[in-house]
Amino acid sequence: MDNAEQKLKVLVVDDDNRILQILKLYLLKEGYDVLTCERGDTALDMALKCSPNIVILDVMLPGMDGWEVLSNLRRTSGVPVIMLTAKGDITDRIQGLEFGADDYIVKPFEPKELLARVKAVLRRSSPAEQPEVRSVTIGSLSVSIENYTVLLDGKKLEMPPKEIELIHFFTTHPNRVYTRDQILDFVWGVGYFGDSRTVDVHIKRLRDRLGESADWEIETIWGVGYRFNIKK
Repeated sequence: MDNAEQKLKVLVVDDDNRILQILKLYLLKEGYDVLTCERGDTALDMALKCSPNIVILDVMLPGMDGWEVLSNLRRTSGVPVIMLTAKGDITDRIQGLEFGADDYIVKPFEPKELLARVKAVLRRSSPAEQPEVRSVTIGSLSVSIENYTVLLDGKKLEMPPKEIELIHFFTTHPNRVYTRDQILDFVWGVGYFGDSRTVDVHIKRLRDRLGESADWEIETIWGVGYRFNIKK
């Protein structure tokens, strides 16, 4: 890992001190700066004050559970978040994505798998890793992948990196139908561990954030996928 990567800061939040120490050991060995916390309310304060590059967040926490921490965090920050959950139920995973998580991993897990996911999420969320630097304006919507900003009617929207990448993909590939699997490959990468419902959840969140427009729409093509239509 090079010097730039060594400075990346990881906040690990889990009420199991054994898990904290194991993950801290592995992350330190990879060259990350590591902060740890055992309470949800304290974790939220730490995340806002210390500006980590990524947060590894357990669901079951004292003080404030992981869902509440994530929900509050997403009001002011787009920091990538990987959720740790003891449940493998699809509803639990969908809830994490709806709250703004970038990835999830089910306990028990191998630390090496978590490290791989940390690297993948950081790679996807880093503007420096993007092969293309482009800005697009369609009506009142402006998307810049160069500095990861989305403006609607001139106002900046606070959005997680993956949502920005998704709307950037749509706005730079308009008027063409893409399947969910194609969108996963283009936006999440071919090595992504999730399923196609991830796309549905993120598109729902985009629609909620962006609302309706006379200039464009994200159209559902039933049984196939989605198309970003430019109306004018």
